[in-house]
Amino acid sequence: MKQIVTVFFLLITLNAAAQSDNWQSLFDGKTLNGWKQVTGSASYTVKNGMIVGTTTAKSPNSFLACEKRFTGDFILEMEAMMTDTNTNSGVQFKSNFDAAANNGKGLIYGYQYEFDPSVRKWTGGIYEEGRRSWLYPVSNNPKGQLFFSPNVFHKVRIECIGNTVKTWLDDQPVSYLVDSLTANQGIIALQVHGIGRPEHAGINIFWKNIRIQTKNIKPLAFPKGIYVVNLVANSLSGYEKESGWKLLFDGKSTDGWIGAYKKAFPDKGWAVKNGLLSVLPSNGDESANGGDIVTKQQYAAFDLSFDFKLSKGANSGFKYFVTLKENNSGSAIGLEYQLLDDNLHPDAKLGRDGNRTLSSLYDLIRAKKTERYFSQPGNWNTGRVIVYPNNHVEHYLNGVKVLEYDRGSQAFRDLVAQSKYKVWPGFGEAPKGHILIQDHGNGVSFRSIKIRELKSR
Repeated sequence: MKQIVTVFFLLITLNAAAQSDNWQSLFDGKTLNGWKQVTGSASYTVKNGMIVGTTTAKSPNSFLACEKRFTGDFILEMEAMMTDTNTNSGVQFKSNFDAAANNGKGLIYGYQYEFDPSVRKWTGGIYEEGRRSWLYPVSNNPKGQLFFSPNVFHKVRIECIGNTVKTWLDDQPVSYLVDSLTANQGIIALQVHGIGRPEHAGINIFWKNIRIQTKNIKPLAFPKGIYVVNLVANSLSGYEKESGWKLLFDGKSTDGWIGAYKKAFPDKGWAVKNGLLSVLPSNGDESANGGDIVTKQQYAAFDLSFDFKLSKGANSGFKYFVTLKENNSGSAIGLEYQLLDDNLHPDAKLGRDGNRTLSSLYDLIRAKKTERYFSQPGNWNTGRVIVYPNNHVEHYLNGVKVLEYDRGSQAFRDLVAQSKYKVWPGFGEAPKGHILIQDHGNGVSFRSIKIRELKSR
């Protein structure tokens, strides 16, 4: 009898705990009641307690939308499976539907949690359907690039709290976005992606155990050090500060910067206005107006991130391991993340094999980039340079890795030997150096310049 009473009270306790978690099921496992297809002609059915979406030929992206709109903070969880690697899929959240768009065919726009079963492994990345494209490519977080194996159910978790979005795949943290958009409401929708080949018709995507929590939310912690895409200009979230990030430009002052080969910040050629640090256009000459600026502090191993907006035809650059020992004329010497309008500036056609194009290691290594992952001059892009304590270096453009190399390796020295830098002994191999922003006489603006020093483990 005592055991029965104990079990009875245990069941009551567990039931009360489940209720206190305030999880709400969005799918009863039997019907599509509460869901409505809003675009596309892919089929959605219910089978064995699962929603099954099936690709079809000659259809744009299809979406099955939950008829409820959610306002405020929430946590969304589900399990999902794909059966093929020839397409992708995803889940829309905090999204909206414009029925009049696309000549009355309708348009879903808003956040999407990506399902990516390809070798790229961007599952859990944050894509914005119908508007801003990729917000968090998972290459930003290599440890989060987990394989979304076909024919296996994977656990999806999405946290939307305030203007912050965090994602997990199989309980592993993947994406961390702090958005400049603050509206926290919208619909949830299941995507069947359009296909480019008729033979890819009939691919199935499965969803089950779809649930949402809107009360008593308990966010999960992210381990320190995961890169945050922070779209609020010149700001750091509490998580970023805890991970060691510091602003090199706060949107207001030039504290921490000085003119290269000067004792103060340049008194011309640069401007701080409306939260932007800008090189003012002159006649396009190298360091002939205000001149380059460098950080007062020197850095050895670091993660550097910066937003930049080029004017048409512009040339500039972010340099690192700048020692100022050369006392040369023109721009100070250092490894350079090239900033360039590849279409209009003649430097794009100089050098070797395109090694002077945007995001390249200038005059040494060409950036391998795809046009869809960067915006043309007049728009904002994000550059990133990671120098690890072991001297491995990576360049990123809008979250996508475009090159990597090992500083001081024989391969690196061979490249230097056939470049313009061959006249500088030990070029690029200093143990530490300044960060430099180049004045090349063209209009370029910067914001959200931040850095995190990396320590050997």
